[in-house]
Parts: sequence; structure tokens; C-alpha cells
Amino acid sequence: MAKTIVVKQIGSPIRRPQDQRATLIGLGLNKMHRTRELKDTPSVRGMINKIPHLVKIVEERD
Repeated sequence: MAKTIVVKQIGSPIRRPQDQRATLIGLGLNKMHRTRELKDTPSVRGMINKIPHLVKIVEERD
């Protein structure tokens, strides 16, 4: 089974650039305090690193 991470949105996309909003949507997040379980891939990690002020990694699972 692939490693997964749980990501939680902690910031609002209001008054943020369009590319940051699109990154949130790409991660499957669009409203405050929602969480998603995603595969731990380099592309997902890059998206998280692009918007660290809007999301937080809650948990890393094996």
C-alpha cells in the first residue's frame, strides 16, 4: 500500500492569487478546515510546498 498524507486547509483563498486558489482546488480543498487523504507523491508535496500558509500536513500514514 502506498504512503498517504492527511492535509488540512487552514487558510482562506480569499484575496489570494489565482494560481494559489487553483492549487487548493487541485488538492481537493476549497473550504476552511476540510481535510483530504492524498497519496504521498512528489507532485502532491510540491503543491503543498507552494501554499504552506494555506494548508497543514496533519498526519503521515504508511
